[in-house]
Amino acid sequence: MTQPTPIRRAADHRPLLLDLFCCAGGAAMGYNRAGFRVVGVDIADRPRYPFTFVRADALEHLAALIATGEIQQYAAVHASPPCQAGCALTVGTNASRGWGRTHVQLIPELRTLLDATGLPYVIEQPNGKAPVRADLRLCGEMFGLGVLRHRVFELGGGWSVPQPAHRPHRGYVRGYRHGVYRDGPYVAAYGAGGGKASVAEMQEAMGITWTDVREELTEAIPPAYTELLGSARLVSARAVAA
Repeated sequence: MTQPTPIRRAADHRPLLLDLFCCAGGAAMGYNRAGFRVVGVDIADRPRYPFTFVRADALEHLAALIATGEIQQYAAVHASPPCQAGCALTVGTNASRGWGRTHVQLIPELRTLLDATGLPYVIEQPNGKAPVRADLRLCGEMFGLGVLRHRVFELGGGWSVPQPAHRPHRGYVRGYRHGVYRDGPYVAAYGAGGGKASVAEMQEAMGITWTDVREELTEAIPPAYTELLGSARLVSARAVAA
């Protein structure tokens, strides 16, 4: 098992958050804006990740942090594991087209490790069949964004976030569906063709400017989501400390 390198605190005394399966850093940016320093971990190289980055298998890295005690330098953990095994969109599409590719469900093993840290944590997933508790549900319309991007969040380690009211959608997601084109105030920030959003449209709709890689944008969550979670976590931590 690779031994993790301790993260230097330098002069920045903000609490440190571990961002697992970090991709390009949509979640990380929200936590940073809320008041955390962030360290991202991803199995693929992410040169556009805007904060400290470690290239590693996320589960192996987390296990090593626990084994060495280095996990204690962190105040919280966020994890966005691959969603293909549980996302309603991919599961339904794959089944209907007979693609049959097997995707490994990482969440049970991930949750066991997260519980072992003793830290507050977040597991984020799209709506679908993933085995996560929907402790919080967020939608882009709650933040006035140009995407809907519904996501559920399991909050572990003894904390919670008040559920914002789900605002009615203002119209359709622009593009073709079942051969019919509809216009609307939201863009489809996934896939390509069929009226899907351009890279520039996805950047503007989600508030992500530091990457222009389509694959990274289609997998990202808007920073506004995790800025809400991060702010709530810091308020909770201050209340406990007081």
